Amino acid sequence: MDVLSQDIMYLPGVGPNRKKVLSQELGIETFGDLLEYYPYKYVDRSKVYKIHELTGEMPFVQVVGRILSFDTFEMGPHKERVVAHFTDGTGIMDLVWFNGGKYAKQNYKTGTSYVVFGKPSVYNSRIQVQHPEIDEAANVDVSAMGMQPYYNTTEKMKKQNFSSRSVERLTKTLIDRLREPLPETLTADILSSRHLMGRDEALRTLHYPQDARQLERARLRMKFEELFYVQLNILRYASDQRRKYRGYVFNRIGPIFNTFYKENLPFELTGAQKRVMHEIRRDVCSGRQMNRLLQGDVGSGKTLVALMAMLIAIDNGFQACIMAPTEILAEQHLVTIQNFLKGMNVRVELLTGMVKGKRRTQVLEGLLAGEVQILVGTHAVIEDTVLFRRLGLVVIDEQHRFGVAQRAKLWAKAAPVDNSSISKTIEASSGTVGGATPSGTSIPHVLVMTATPIPRTLAMTLYGDLDVSVIDELPPGRKPIRTIHVFDNRTTSLYDGIRRQIQQGRQVYIVFPLIEESEKIDLKNLEQGFEVLLQAFPEFRLSKVHGKMKPAEKEEQMRRFVSGETQILVATTVIEVGVNVPNASVMVIFDAQRFGLSQLHQLRGRVGRGADQSFCILVTGYKLSEDTRKRIDIMCETNDGFRIAEADLKLRGPGDLEGTQQSGMAFDLKIADIARDGLIVQMARDEAQHIVDDDPQCQAQKYQLLWNHLKEMRKTNINWAAIS
Repeated sequence: MDVLSQDIMYLPGVGPNRKKVLSQELGIETFGDLLEYYPYKYVDRSKVYKIHELTGEMPFVQVVGRILSFDTFEMGPHKERVVAHFTDGTGIMDLVWFNGGKYAKQNYKTGTSYVVFGKPSVYNSRIQVQHPEIDEAANVDVSAMGMQPYYNTTEKMKKQNFSSRSVERLTKTLIDRLREPLPETLTADILSSRHLMGRDEALRTLHYPQDARQLERARLRMKFEELFYVQLNILRYASDQRRKYRGYVFNRIGPIFNTFYKENLPFELTGAQKRVMHEIRRDVCSGRQMNRLLQGDVGSGKTLVALMAMLIAIDNGFQACIMAPTEILAEQHLVTIQNFLKGMNVRVELLTGMVKGKRRTQVLEGLLAGEVQILVGTHAVIEDTVLFRRLGLVVIDEQHRFGVAQRAKLWAKAAPVDNSSISKTIEASSGTVGGATPSGTSIPHVLVMTATPIPRTLAMTLYGDLDVSVIDELPPGRKPIRTIHVFDNRTTSLYDGIRRQIQQGRQVYIVFPLIEESEKIDLKNLEQGFEVLLQAFPEFRLSKVHGKMKPAEKEEQMRRFVSGETQILVATTVIEVGVNVPNASVMVIFDAQRFGLSQLHQLRGRVGRGADQSFCILVTGYKLSEDTRKRIDIMCETNDGFRIAEADLKLRGPGDLEGTQQSGMAFDLKIADIARDGLIVQMARDEAQHIVDDDPQCQAQKYQLLWNHLKEMRKTNINWAAIS
C-alpha cells in the first residue's frame, strides 16, 4: 500500500479524535493530504536577537535566555494574567499569558535556558511578548532551524488547542517517517527542460525550507505540477471531443443571411465583429464542432454576431437556439432578435417557465416539425420534453451560470433525426451536404457568450476547452462613460446633476444594495431610498424594481421605464443584466463599496448605449478600506473590462470571482494562484499541449507516467468536469 494513501489516524500524534478535527476542518484524510497542506507563510528562525535590540515595531523575533520569576494578576472570577520576567543578560522583557498561564507556571522553570519566539510589543515602557512559543534551549539547534512554517487553522481547531504549531509537529513526524523518496509525477524530460526541482525534494522543502531561494524553487515546482495536470486534463478532454464528434458543415451563405445583411443590418459591423464572424465561419465550415467563447464588453454587439451565426445555420437547413440565465434576459434577447429580423420570414419563439399551456404546446410542436427556426429560452430548453428537428447551433449567454453537463444535454437535442436524414434535407435545400463524415458523430456547434471580461490566464483554465474570440471595439458613435466618485454628504449637488440630465430628456438608474433595512449593517436600502427620491424629485415619475417583486409587477415597472413613462428607475442589482435603454445616461450606485469590481462594471454597462455622454456615479461614505479605494479608483480610471477583470482577479482571487464560486467552478488549487501565476499557467499549458499533440490517443509509453497520474487524480473528489 502506498504510504501517502494511509489513513491520517495512524500517524503518531493523531488518533481518532484528532483525525475527526483534521478531516472536518481541513479536509485532511490521508498522509498525502497532510503533506499537501502547505504553509501559508514562513518566519526566519535562524537569527537570535538580544533583548536590548528589540522594538515594538519588529516582526516575530527569537531570544535565548532564562525566566527570573513569575507574577500573577487576578482579572475577575476564574481569570488571571500570568507574567514571566525573562532576561538574556542584555535586558529584561515580559512573557505574558491571558490564557494558559497555569500551564506556563507548572511547566517552565526559573533558571532554565529557553528559546522564546513571538511578536514583540511595548507595555509600560517594557518589551513584552504575548503567548510566546517556548522550547528548552538544550533541545533546539537554533543554527539549523531555518524558516519556520505557519499553517492556517480554524476557530474550532484553536478552541481545541490545535494550533499551527500542532500541524507543524504532525507534518515533521510524517516527513521523518518517509524514508524512501516520494514517487515522481513528472517525466525526466519535463524536469530537465523546465529546470524543475524533483517532487520529493520540493515537498520536503515546502515544509522546511533552509532559505528563501530554495523555497521559491520548491513553490515553482509544485505550482507547475498543479497547473500542468489541470491543463493536461482540459486539453485531453478537448482533443477527445474533437476526435469523437464532428460538427455539421454550414458551407452555404444563403438568402436569409444575405437579406439580413443587405436590408436589416442597423449599422456597419465593427472591425472586431467582422473578425469574429470570420472565425465563426471558419469553424462551421471545417467539419469539426465549434466550441467558441465570445467575450465582449457590455454593448459591444455580441448578440448581433450570434444572430448572424444563427442565420447561417438556418440557411443550411438547421435550427438554432439561444439560452440566457434569466427570464428577463431571455425576453430581452427575443425582443432584440425580433427587431433585427423585422419584415423577414424567420420564425422566432420564446420558451421559459412562464410559457405554459396551449402556447407552450405550439412552440414544442413547431420545434419538432422544424418550423421554429430560432428558439430563445432559459434552462427550460434542456428539459426532456423539448426536442428539435435539426438543431445545428446552440448559443449560450453568460456561460458561468451554465455548466459543461448542461451543454452536453443540449447536444443530444438533435437526436430525433439521424445524421443521414439531416444531410439529405440540407442537400435538397442548398445543394451541399453537411453533417458527419463517417469518422464521428455530429453534434451542434456551440457559441458561448459572456459580457464578463475574463483574464487570459483564467480563461485558459475556466474555458480551456473553448476557442476564444474577443470583440474589443464598441459600435460607432458610442462615447466612453465618465465615472465619478462622490461622498454621500454631497447628495444635493448629485440630485441637481440628475435633474439637469432628465430636463435634457435623459433617464436615470439609481441602484441600492439592499431591499429592506439590515439590522447588522447600516446601509441605505431601496425602500427608504425610494421614499427619499420621491420627495427629492416631485416633478418626475419613478419606477421601482427588486428581486422580491412578482414577475408581472416587475415587468410592468420595467416596461414603464423602457417606454419612457418614468424617468428614474430605482432598483437593486436585478438590472445588472438584461436591460437595454439607450436613452438612459446616468447610473447612480449608492453604497458602491458593497459591490465587487465586475458587478460595478456590469451595472455601469446599463448606460452609454446611446450617442449621448453618459455618467456613472459611485456614492460611498468617507471610511473606506484600502481594497475598496483601489476598486473605486480603478472604476474611475478605466472603462476597459479586461483591465477591470485582471484587477478583480488580483484583489479577490479566482475562487471568489463573480459566478465561479457560485457555479462550482472554484478551483481545488492548493498552491498555485491563477491571478499571480500567469507565466506558470502559460508554461504548463504549452507543455500539456505538446504532449496532447504528440500523443492524442494517450497511449505512448514515454507519457504513461503522466496519463496514469492523471487517471489517479480523476478518481479524487476534484471537480475536473467543472474545471474543464
